[in-house]
Amino acid sequence: MRTFNARHRNGFRGPDQIAANPIVAADHMIELLMVAERAASSDAKILITGESGVGKDIVARHVHDHSSRRAAEFVAVNCAGVTETLLESELFGHVKGSFTGAYRDKIGKLRLAHGGTLFLDEVAEMSLRMQALLLRFLENGEIQAVGSDAARATVDVRVIAATNRNLTDMVASGAFREDLLYRLRVIHLHVPPLRDRVADIRPLAMHFFARSGRLVTLTDEAWQALERYKWPGNVRELQNVVEQMTWLSASPDEPIGVDQVPAVVRSASQATGPMRERRRQVADELYQALVHGGYSFWQHIYPLFLNRDITRHDLRELVRHGLSVTRGSYRSVLELFSIPASDYKRFMNFLATHDCRVDYREFRTMKGGAPRARRSILNLLPPLDEPKTGSAASPQPDTRPSEAPRDDAADFPAL
Repeated sequence: MRTFNARHRNGFRGPDQIAANPIVAADHMIELLMVAERAASSDAKILITGESGVGKDIVARHVHDHSSRRAAEFVAVNCAGVTETLLESELFGHVKGSFTGAYRDKIGKLRLAHGGTLFLDEVAEMSLRMQALLLRFLENGEIQAVGSDAARATVDVRVIAATNRNLTDMVASGAFREDLLYRLRVIHLHVPPLRDRVADIRPLAMHFFARSGRLVTLTDEAWQALERYKWPGNVRELQNVVEQMTWLSASPDEPIGVDQVPAVVRSASQATGPMRERRRQVADELYQALVHGGYSFWQHIYPLFLNRDITRHDLRELVRHGLSVTRGSYRSVLELFSIPASDYKRFMNFLATHDCRVDYREFRTMKGGAPRARRSILNLLPPLDEPKTGSAASPQPDTRPSEAPRDDAADFPAL
């Protein structure tokens, strides 16, 4: 087993060191961390991309720990788990009485990260307004607490952002600012999914087994089952599977066989696709639960969102699914989701508050899954008069020789 360590490449580290020294064995992951260390020597902004659960936060922590800012704070903010109003307060802070519930002054994460690193996870979930505020900070480094009349303060913070979405596609659709993308993507690090780095599966699993405090061994067939699985949830899913195998094993003294590996892992053919398809599957399952399963939006889906079990992206995809069926009618979406018509304003305010509203106009052109025929501009022109019979019906072209151009000066008397 090989582990990556900038200072020592041999030896196994304890669980408290995983952030500083990620456990990797695949060659391209080792190369990625070496690039991350070179990037750590500067204060350039970094954008880390990759599917959910691949360890983007670990790479961000690795950059911080190998930078000149390692003695200062590493502050992480999950942009997907905070509403727009609270996210502004979370980053910039607020003063007492600036909004309902602001019972005391609060220092923002940007000020807490002064001299250190701010890690913005799920940065693609920011609203366009928050993107504008973040862009302004990246340009001048100035912050001002929400509701404060004091002069702006300047902080020294290195920003690392991460996302599992395609920001280029979001820029094309107008959901993400192009200028902000350029400011964040000074250095781009892409973390590959676990299915593309099979060599990391065994050392990571051994680390998770060791962290449980139990001495666990696996048979060769069990290891092969783990390595054949596609791991749509990546390292996070591997950790959960290892914990399940650890505590459900028959005896700690006997090796875990393939029969004790979870069924979904044993049958590799049941592995789902990449994260984009999984997110779409989440929206489809929510749609089926509302339309065909008898579930209630306010009693079941709404609490899932508040508890952060589903993200704003999942909710947007659910709304998009409903609008595609109702051809862009939000009132029909309420009927489709069995939401009372009297809750129309409540539903729309909820979507607007959490930046989950979807533009209905792109669905108005859909009819039975096919685009509606375009209306010709010729239909707006008035009809022409019927042509008369005879010589006047089709005027003949004038075949007379054209007159020679005359001199306009002849029209004026000589001076």
